[in-house]
Amino acid sequence: MKLNKRSLTKIIAVTSVSFAVAFSGIAITAPHTNTVHAATSSSASSVIATGKQYLGVPYVFGAKSGITSAFDCSSFTQYVFKKNGINLPRTSRQQAKAGKFVSKSNLKAGDLIFSDTNRDGVINHVSIYMGNNKVLHTYSKKVGVTISNFKGSSWDKTYVTARRVL
Repeated sequence: MKLNKRSLTKIIAVTSVSFAVAFSGIAITAPHTNTVHAATSSSASSVIATGKQYLGVPYVFGAKSGITSAFDCSSFTQYVFKKNGINLPRTSRQQAKAGKFVSKSNLKAGDLIFSDTNRDGVINHVSIYMGNNKVLHTYSKKVGVTISNFKGSSWDKTYVTARRVL
């Protein structure tokens, strides 16, 4: 087969484009895991930022889902996560079955922490782990939505489990 200058130019162009596509595919897929990690971190930051907008909102046990004039611990987490595209069940006991288990030693920002503050063997509190030993939650009529230390707190001492839903 005899190649003229025009045919040779086409072969070189096609080969060049093929290599460019092949190598750009590698370059695009290589950072994919970092992008997923960044998306998870970004999601946690967004959940926490949403929750912080409600600091000081009163605590009312059994507060209705979807309202922002008052929260109980699980209506708060349900609302904050829903605003970020994640549907959670209504109660802390139900929420403790959502997502996947994460150990206390592997907590990351955005994880849900569940406690049995009555010490009766039943989960009755949920909070959002913010990282750096902080939780975002609501638990008292006197305090409302607040940020608390986790380590050494009653929520730490009555810790039952944690779940990752992001």
